[in-house]
Amino acid sequence: MYIRDMKNMTPPLSRSDAAREKLLSASIGVFGRYGFDGASTRQLAEAAGVNLQAIPYYFGSKEGLYLATAEYLAAQIGSYTGEMRGQIASRLAALEEAGQALGVTEARAILTMMAQTMVTLFMSKTSEPWARFIIREQMEPTEAFRRIYESIMGPMIGTARRLIGVILDEPQDSAHVRLRTLSFVGNIMIFRVAHAAVLKQMDWESVGPKEIETVQRLAAELVAAVRPDGATS
Repeated sequence: MYIRDMKNMTPPLSRSDAAREKLLSASIGVFGRYGFDGASTRQLAEAAGVNLQAIPYYFGSKEGLYLATAEYLAAQIGSYTGEMRGQIASRLAALEEAGQALGVTEARAILTMMAQTMVTLFMSKTSEPWARFIIREQMEPTEAFRRIYESIMGPMIGTARRLIGVILDEPQDSAHVRLRTLSFVGNIMIFRVAHAAVLKQMDWESVGPKEIETVQRLAAELVAAVRPDGATS
C-alpha cells in the first residue's frame, strides 16, 4: 500500500520549528477530544510540552492555532497518501496527453489501490486523533473544515468520483455518480468512524497485519461491487 512511513523522512527541526510542530501535533488530539470551545490554551500548551506563550507567538491566538492545526492535519494525510496520489495523477495526465480514455479495468485497479490504501490508514492508530478532529468539523463545520476539505478530502473524493463514473459509464458530475461515490467512501470510512464496533463485530482484540489484510480484501470486493445498474458481472 502507498502509505508513506513518516519516520526518517524529514530533516531535524530547529528548536523554534520543533516547538511549533509539537503544538500542531498535540492540538489535533486536544481539539479533537474537547472541541475548540472546550480546549483551553493551557491544555494545548501542556499537551505539547511548551510554554503557554508559544501559542500567541506562533499562531496569534487559539483560533489561529485551530486553523493551523486543520491545515497541519490535512498535510499529514497528504504525506501519508502522497505517493499514491502522485501516481494516480501522473497516470491520468499521461492518458489525457495521449488523448486516450481511462478504461474500466484500469479505473477499477486504481480505485482498488485507493480503497486499500485508505482503509489501511483508517485502521491504524495514526488516524484516530485525525478522525476525532474531522468528525467534530463534520458535525459543526467551520473554516477549518473548508481548509481540510479543499486541500485533501475534496480532491480525493473527486478522484474516486471520476473513477466510479468511468466504471458506471455515467458522467462523473451526475447526481447518481456523486451519491454512489459518497456511499463507497462511507463503506471505507466506517473502519475508522465505527472502529470500536468493527472490533466487536469481528471479535478482534486489536488490529494487526492479518486484520489489515482481511479488510484490504473487503476493499477490493467493494470496488468489484461497483457496476452499472442491472449489470451482474
